[in-house]
Amino acid sequence: MASTKRKSAPSAEKDRTGKKQKFSEPTRNAPVLRQEEPAFPRGGASVLTPLEQKQIQIQAKNDVLFEQSTGKKAPHNEYENDENDSDLLNQHDDTPVKAKRKPRTKSKPSHAAQIPGEKSVRIEGLSYKRLVPGSLVLGQVSQINQYDLALSLPNNLTGYIPITSISDQLSKHVEKLAEQEEEDAQTDVDSRNMDVDLNSYFSVGQYLRASVVTTEKDTATGTKAKRHIELSINPRQANLGLQPSNIVADTMIQASVRSVEDHGLIMELGFDGDAVRGFMSSRELGPNVELAKVREGAVYLCLVTGLSSNGNVVKLSADTLKAGNLKKGHFLTNARNIDCFLPGTAVECLVSEVTSSGILGKAMGILDLTADLIHSGTTAVGKGLESKYAAGEKVKARIICSFPDAEPRKLGISLLEHVVSFHSRPSSPKSESKNIAPTAALQFSTIVPEAKVVNVEPGLGLFLDVGVKDIRGYAHISRIADGKIETLTQDTGPYKVGSTHKARVIGYNYMDGLYIVSMEPKIIAQPFLSLDDVHVGQIVRGTIQRFLMNENGISGIIITIAEGITGLVPETHFSDIHLQHPERKFKEGASITARVLSKIPAKRQLRLTLKKALVNSDDAIWNSYDTLHPADEAPGTIINITPSGAVVQFYGPVRGFLPVSQMSESYIDDPKKHFRVGQVVKVRIVSVDTAEKRMIVSCKTSSASDSAQQEHLQTLTIGSFVTGTVSEKTNDEIILELEASGLKAILPFEHLSDGSAQKSSAAAKRIRVGQDMKELIVLNKSEGKRLVQISSKPSLLNAARAGKLVKSFEDIHQEAEVDGYVNNVTPIGVFVHFAGGTSGLLLKTQLPDSASSLPDFGMRRNQSISARVLSVDHAQQRFLLTMKPMDSIKVADAGDKLAASNPAEGLLVDPVDEVSTNIDDFSVGKLTKARINSVKETQLNVQLANGVQGRIDVSEVFDDLADIKDRKNPLKSFRPKQVLAVRVLGIHDSRNHRFLPISHRGKAPVFELTAKPRDLEAADLDIPAVEKVQLGSVHVAFVNNITADSIWVNLSPNVRGRIKALDLSDDISVLKDLTKNFPIGSALKAKVINVDVANNRLDLSARSASSQKPLTFSELSTGVVLPGRVTKVSERQIMVQLNETLSGSVNLVDLADDYSEADPTAYEKNQIIRVCVTHVDAPNKRLSLSTKPSKVLSSSLPVKDREITSPSDLAVNDILQGFVKNVADSGIFITLGSSVTAFVRVSDLSDLYVKDWKSQFEIDQLVKGKVIEVDTTLNHVQMSLKKSHIDSNYNPPLTFNDVTVGHVVAGKIRKVQDFGVFIVVDNSANVSGLCHRTQMADGKAPDPPKLYEEGDIVKAKVLKVDREKKRISFGLKASFFTSGDDSDTDEKPRGRSTSVDRVVVREIEETLSADAEEQASDWEGIDEPQDGESDTHMDDADDDGGGADINGESLPQPGLSAGGFDWAGGLPSTKDRSPQPESDTQATTPKSKRKKEREPDIQIDRTGDLDAHGPQSAADFERLLLGRPNASVLWLGYMAFELERSETERARGLAERALATIHIREQEEKRNVWVALLNLENAYGDEASVDAAFKRACQHCDSLDMHERLISIYIQSGRNEKATALFTAALSKHGSASPSLWLNAATFHLTTLSAPSRAHALLPRALQSLPPHTHLDLTRSFALLEYSSSPGGDPERGRTLFENLLATFPRKLDLWTVYVDAEVKKEGDNKERIRSLFLRVSRLGKWKTKQMKFWFKKWLAWEERHGDPGGKEKVEQLAAEWVRRKAEEQGKME
Repeated sequence: MASTKRKSAPSAEKDRTGKKQKFSEPTRNAPVLRQEEPAFPRGGASVLTPLEQKQIQIQAKNDVLFEQSTGKKAPHNEYENDENDSDLLNQHDDTPVKAKRKPRTKSKPSHAAQIPGEKSVRIEGLSYKRLVPGSLVLGQVSQINQYDLALSLPNNLTGYIPITSISDQLSKHVEKLAEQEEEDAQTDVDSRNMDVDLNSYFSVGQYLRASVVTTEKDTATGTKAKRHIELSINPRQANLGLQPSNIVADTMIQASVRSVEDHGLIMELGFDGDAVRGFMSSRELGPNVELAKVREGAVYLCLVTGLSSNGNVVKLSADTLKAGNLKKGHFLTNARNIDCFLPGTAVECLVSEVTSSGILGKAMGILDLTADLIHSGTTAVGKGLESKYAAGEKVKARIICSFPDAEPRKLGISLLEHVVSFHSRPSSPKSESKNIAPTAALQFSTIVPEAKVVNVEPGLGLFLDVGVKDIRGYAHISRIADGKIETLTQDTGPYKVGSTHKARVIGYNYMDGLYIVSMEPKIIAQPFLSLDDVHVGQIVRGTIQRFLMNENGISGIIITIAEGITGLVPETHFSDIHLQHPERKFKEGASITARVLSKIPAKRQLRLTLKKALVNSDDAIWNSYDTLHPADEAPGTIINITPSGAVVQFYGPVRGFLPVSQMSESYIDDPKKHFRVGQVVKVRIVSVDTAEKRMIVSCKTSSASDSAQQEHLQTLTIGSFVTGTVSEKTNDEIILELEASGLKAILPFEHLSDGSAQKSSAAAKRIRVGQDMKELIVLNKSEGKRLVQISSKPSLLNAARAGKLVKSFEDIHQEAEVDGYVNNVTPIGVFVHFAGGTSGLLLKTQLPDSASSLPDFGMRRNQSISARVLSVDHAQQRFLLTMKPMDSIKVADAGDKLAASNPAEGLLVDPVDEVSTNIDDFSVGKLTKARINSVKETQLNVQLANGVQGRIDVSEVFDDLADIKDRKNPLKSFRPKQVLAVRVLGIHDSRNHRFLPISHRGKAPVFELTAKPRDLEAADLDIPAVEKVQLGSVHVAFVNNITADSIWVNLSPNVRGRIKALDLSDDISVLKDLTKNFPIGSALKAKVINVDVANNRLDLSARSASSQKPLTFSELSTGVVLPGRVTKVSERQIMVQLNETLSGSVNLVDLADDYSEADPTAYEKNQIIRVCVTHVDAPNKRLSLSTKPSKVLSSSLPVKDREITSPSDLAVNDILQGFVKNVADSGIFITLGSSVTAFVRVSDLSDLYVKDWKSQFEIDQLVKGKVIEVDTTLNHVQMSLKKSHIDSNYNPPLTFNDVTVGHVVAGKIRKVQDFGVFIVVDNSANVSGLCHRTQMADGKAPDPPKLYEEGDIVKAKVLKVDREKKRISFGLKASFFTSGDDSDTDEKPRGRSTSVDRVVVREIEETLSADAEEQASDWEGIDEPQDGESDTHMDDADDDGGGADINGESLPQPGLSAGGFDWAGGLPSTKDRSPQPESDTQATTPKSKRKKEREPDIQIDRTGDLDAHGPQSAADFERLLLGRPNASVLWLGYMAFELERSETERARGLAERALATIHIREQEEKRNVWVALLNLENAYGDEASVDAAFKRACQHCDSLDMHERLISIYIQSGRNEKATALFTAALSKHGSASPSLWLNAATFHLTTLSAPSRAHALLPRALQSLPPHTHLDLTRSFALLEYSSSPGGDPERGRTLFENLLATFPRKLDLWTVYVDAEVKKEGDNKERIRSLFLRVSRLGKWKTKQMKFWFKKWLAWEERHGDPGGKEKVEQLAAEWVRRKAEEQGKME
């Protein structure tokens, strides 16, 4: 298990000699004793390994003792200048250290006293630095990936084995697959299923020996270099050094499977040649390995159990139980040389020395062994090594690693019990958890709240008890705290033995048997440590890391949700609406909330969504088909739209199909017109198939009427007569609504009569919508679509009245006359349909002779037809019809065909038993043979001879239940064409599904047979019957049919019985889905509990004998838990039936332990549930039941609402929940328990006065209250619902006495009068007051009804308080509110909108046309601060950053972009402003002075003077519009304000008000509003609303202008199809008068649609439509368009257009100039073409001097920039030549 990554910078550290050495960065392959080795490690961790620290401590202690006793400097010991120091300091000294003489002591011998010249053996553990290529190490598989294995190594190291380093066989297999994949790629064959699954080769915890390949740092990631250990388990490398001659018994050898044989495996040992092979018997594979599942190429670490006599075959065993049982030997006792000691081999170790840092020992007296501190086996339990091991003791150990560079040679061993015994995890012998995987017992990133310290290793870390038996946790010293830990001690400090701490699991090492934990608070606080911690559907917070770009812009967003964990947000999940500029909404580094859509751990992929509709949804997460049920509702995202429907994606792999019929209640022609990819829709499950992982969903809402219609549809029978009302007529059918049920029925025109098509059409014309139609017959019904097919054909009506209407195949009889209608006409004949979907074939040979020469045989669809049944095939359920007389027909059914083909009637052809000759031979009891034709769920269809059919019922196949291998599909083992021995029982009657005696044989009999071995051997055949069944007898029953509350079973072909759902099983969980758990044909053992001979029916039970005894009232007791069936569901309770005589009710208080979850409608009728009896009223025979989990499941979950059985269970001040039982005039009654009711007086309902308090309560409403009185004598309980009694943090509402003058409050308009408005203060005890009309505006008093409406939110200032009369006067003037007043109000400023509209609204701020600037020019100059006047309010407005600033004339209200016009009404900057009114600061000047200063001033209407934040409410906008009713900029700002509040309808209303208010002369202002309305309808409306607004706009404004505006809106919103259609309409209507319209259409087709052919076709049409004087300019523009519109443009076509123009107008220099400029701007090497154009013009004669001067000057300038010196000189020569020639011509003229 790789350790958790940690950041650390490389640094330098001085060694003991003062030298500096850089240390490499930490990696996940760090040892368990130290997670990483930085120079400045976190938490004070040392760069030394724990073993080295221990050794240094011991040496230092010895040195101090030596110096104290001798006074001399301590000599160097074996730990100085040795391999360890060289490993740390990169200073390796190959010369041995000379041992200094020192006085002999009587102390215990140690490695410090060595023989001179002999190198000492030091104890060291495995570490990254000691791993060198060629090292062999024992490990356990910790993780199986797609292309490699992770191998857990000792000391928390992890190595990785590529798939190519496993075995030679597997490598060849991979190469073969790679070659096959290349071939498949060339032939487009899908090869995704050809990958190698390593899970079938290895298992987690498996022991393997590995050879180190490389230990280099991996820099492939491009960031920090990481240590990477690459291993190989190929036997060629894992057995390196071992020779065939050295193999002895009990050696562990690695082998790969070469081939799988019948009795074992041929193993490859890695030796060259085939001289020595291994063989493993199938008995030696181990208890959990099956021979059939072993794959070639798999690798096993095997125990050598012996060799063949010649030594060529090595006998192997992969049984870890056998190899790990060292009590029976299996450890190496006889080795031919030292190479036999390989990792994995068990040895007997003679302990030579025990130190505090580990154990030294020898194997067989020749090989040195070392066990480090961890693998000595005592550190984790807190015991010292000396207490467990002693010198001279022999212990069993297992070799775990080799040290190739060590001198003298030594091996690392492990004394850990699970390693020695080859167990996958540490466990005690009798531990119950030994089979539980450690990673399952304590998962990665689990937080252990109380981890107890069991051992402290100073300088090393802590060993903790993490709650898993036998496995400890280990926290390195750098993982204990965020800061540095100086020291760790056993008995003192916060981390002493016995202390408990919070810890988090960050890994597990299989070899060490330790959980790696961290106690750092920052690690514990992290939400996720790995991708496994993230769950599908979870809401996460993250930071935007970067954007993914493509040719269309941003295609995805990468979000970091934790360190090393990122997720992708695809483009379709940026927002609920399509974002044209996502970069404006999202910024890198911004924090964002998302929800997890899906997760693929194998690929480490995480997909997120930012859609608010999904992120903020509280619906259940659909991430598995197993948890879904019909009627569940949840939102999903449309990912694909087809003509038949749409695919909706939910979470994880769950998808559903949304058919067109389920998209809406109304008809939908094209789903793409109403839905778009990426749209979030809330759907309801119609059906779900868990096995096939398919689901059908619907957007239609489920209601009670739907359920009623479904019930009517189920009860509607085929052939019944109905009455309906015509609701709609189409071109070929009539749609009716059936009476009473409301179901939709379809009546085709052809079904109105039996006559010709003209007659049916005439009858249809006489039918009107709303007309009632009677005498309609039901032909078919579709429960899925809830549609009924009906007919009024007289032939079908007469057949139904006579009882001859064909409703099913059972109604078809030989030679019977039937009436139907034509469904289809084919070359072979006519298919005739009947009621119930029955269909027959009328061959063309059976048609009248006159019809064969007619087209389609003279037949048409739905034509009435009458025919006779020619033949019937019961096996295939097919029949043929004829319209010829039966006397002339000699071919009958299958039985008659056989008789006609033989001279003797009834002779058999090819009988299966080869004995029978005549059909009469098949008598009752006849033993014969049958061949299986087909296998059904409940029967075998067999053939006794050609044309002679039979059936074997499933009940006639098996003697006993034990004979059935698959009880859910008993007939699974049978195959077609299989021959069975059978015995004849009788003739099968297909009408009632019973068999009859042989005497009832018809012309084509179907024989009833039995294949039971018992019946085949019996002398006399005993045919079962109901009369023979004994009460209490037990039988094997087979499911034949399933109903809502029971299943029907067959004991034999003619003995049928019923098992009620409650009697099916003692396990209620299987009763929830009868179809799944008891499929048709499944077998079960049942006991007869009732026999009804009269009705030929049995009642059976499949429950155990103890539970089959019927219950009575006398036997019931409180607390008994029983299964029950829901029989009735209401809003107040559910009724549950326990058996035939017992039933009870479950009330609201008994439904759940949390009353908020009590929902009776969550249960369905006939649902099987578990209930607990809470009360038995035997005299009245009433039962009270409960479904609370605490009652029926013995749940340990907390009970939120405890059960209350009597008032004595209550105490005063108890806070409880209950349901309203009754609402009376004096108060309400609340049900607290099944027999306890509390009363709440009206005065205790609320802290505030509520006038109509009854409207706030209804029966069964859940309320919460406090008990204020309990009288157990009278059984009286009184409660209070006041918040002040319930909530301890309750803040009392504002009262009249709390109101003071100057107080600014927020409130609502309660009433509007002509003299003012009444305002109710928010969060108050109904405190209200009056604002007089004179206090509403600083200027002229407005008319209150025009300014305010009831419910408007306002901010008011208290002007006067009359305590005696309890009256309050408010003021709404803008001058009352300054920036300092804002702190007194609770009203929150309207800041940025968080709704979806914000995205659309923000895009509108981008453009501001000249129209808006002109409309806002009148605002300029208002409120400009004068000299010496304070501008604090202006600064505050700027700092706020949002809202509208009317004083500063900045109104950035977002709105909808309408063709370049910012309809939000953004106001312009300040210039040419009108004089500013006096500020409120002048109120401090003397009154006479102010009056004198005001007298000469013009009186200004200050209604629009608002505070620095601009209009903050609808009232503010209304005040502004009073002064400027014709300003479209204000109307649009008002509309944008309402859109920010998601008030779309109010925005529409404002647009209509604006159009009605703006003066008719202000056409430009009206046009702006029309454009804004079109933009609004396009964004929020539907197609109908856009069309309606557009038609009105064309009537009131210029039609061409409106066409162009709407086209622009469509293009900006990405609705290119609508833009194309509107362009077509505009060109046909206005194309003859607008050349620019043609050019715009061509530009759109070239640039936006990339459709050059459509653009090219426009020019000829334009030239035909436009007047001739426009042709030149238009053609030139089209030519230029070809140059500029790349990649859709074609420059060659542009040149052709220019050349055609120049051929007609060769003297137009401006045309030549445009042509040349187009070529110059075109990128590419076209200099010669440009020079040729310049030259062509210069050679044309009769140019004026001024023109040629211009032309040569232009040519010369081009040569200077793009040409060469030679070209420049040529231009100068041509110019001089032209001047000379021109002078000569003038001279001649003179």
